[in-house]
Amino acid sequence: MIMLQNLFRPRVRGRLGEALYERAVRQARDPAFYTTLAVADRIDARFELYTLHVLLLVMRLRDEGDRGAEAGQDLFNTYVSALDHALRELGVGDVSVGKKMRKLGEALYGRMTTWESPLRDGDAAGLAAGLARNVYESEDVATGAALAAYALSSRARLAAQSFDAVVNAPAWAEVAP
Repeated sequence: MIMLQNLFRPRVRGRLGEALYERAVRQARDPAFYTTLAVADRIDARFELYTLHVLLLVMRLRDEGDRGAEAGQDLFNTYVSALDHALRELGVGDVSVGKKMRKLGEALYGRMTTWESPLRDGDAAGLAAGLARNVYESEDVATGAALAAYALSSRARLAAQSFDAVVNAPAWAEVAP
């Protein structure tokens, strides 16, 4: 009987992940990243910005304990699913999707690992180095400084919001040079 109840229960968690993902993507598509911060308007640079915004939300949600960890996992799962869908939309065949998803998964994990510690520690220089390398394809730390300042400011603004506020309308920082 319980299994049937679970079967017909609405999937609130999955919808929460989708809504959070939409909010992260909407912010990552802000034209100011491409005009003001000179992020290249290429698919790989967009991937980097999506990943940064998803990470910022996942980190904030995890700070909420179990319900936040579940919401963060739902967001992450939605992001991975969206990457898979995007590859298929680009015409990648079923045989190749697994290999490409593995490479994307490694890149995603690498970015999140590289950026999470500096975001948690407020390490602007460390974050700028990682963002310069991954977003701007540059070894010049100064190249990533403005984006790092944005990310750290967003992290602080999200931390100041309640769980419900973050879920409904994340308080992203302004994109500034």
